[in-house]
Amino acid sequence: MTPRFDAHFLNVDDGPLGQRFAIHHPPQGDAVRGLVVYVHPFAEEMNKSRRMAALQSRALAEAGFAVMQMDLLGCGDSAGDFGDATWVRWLADVAYACQWLRARYPSGVDAAPLWLWGLRAGCLLAAEAASQVSEPCHFLFWQPATSGKLLLQQFLRLKAVGELAGGHAKAAMEQLRKEILAGRSIDVAGYALHAQLCQGLEQSTLQPPSRAGRALWFETSTVDQPTLSLAASGSAATWLEAGWAIRADTVTGPAFWQTTEIEDAPALLKATLSAMAAPQMVGAASRSVAVQTP
Repeated sequence: MTPRFDAHFLNVDDGPLGQRFAIHHPPQGDAVRGLVVYVHPFAEEMNKSRRMAALQSRALAEAGFAVMQMDLLGCGDSAGDFGDATWVRWLADVAYACQWLRARYPSGVDAAPLWLWGLRAGCLLAAEAASQVSEPCHFLFWQPATSGKLLLQQFLRLKAVGELAGGHAKAAMEQLRKEILAGRSIDVAGYALHAQLCQGLEQSTLQPPSRAGRALWFETSTVDQPTLSLAASGSAATWLEAGWAIRADTVTGPAFWQTTEIEDAPALLKATLSAMAAPQMVGAASRSVAVQTP
């Protein structure tokens, strides 16, 4: 079946940085099973994961889901440079994408549920942006970052790597911190980072929104018998305690968002589609954490 999608620019506001590039995958079939907004990961991870995001979006659309992929401010083909992006504006972009998709498929008594699908840092954005959306949200998490502070530290170390030979790595990290605290932009691995983006990411944690719903949680691993990471298990348990219906699984596959070559994770695509399309996902899911292997 030939994939169907609409690629266009959206105006999130009237300012010079208001244009966003978006791809809408209309649902195939007679009924809309759900609305899915994809929230891409941070910096180079977004580029590495484009193929996987496209493959999953098409598969979900073929299964009856309406899917929206939007490049956030300063990313991909959207307006601005990466250095223009702030955490607050990215949150607003996610909320706008939800509003746009819902406008195409109006709510009602039998409204299709809204899902926020995040990858890595995109999971942090999705969970936080849910408070800016006027309706309950469910979540699809791929390899979720549970701590924005840790993710930022890992990214800043890319700058320090170049200083290792001269023994200045620690000084380089300290200088980056000073620049951020002073409200100045920094340059890391070819990306200019706005201080407000760094501050917002650093303060973000994967906390469950107050309106409980359903969450699918997937990680990939190259080991023979993959299990959920300790950080993910602890975070998933927190969501469960907050009343969320959680399904957390691990599947065999590469870390495609960071591999040198573009790689696919077929098991992740299959597991995600199976979980999203399962009949029980229409109603209340089981309130348990199920760690499964393919």
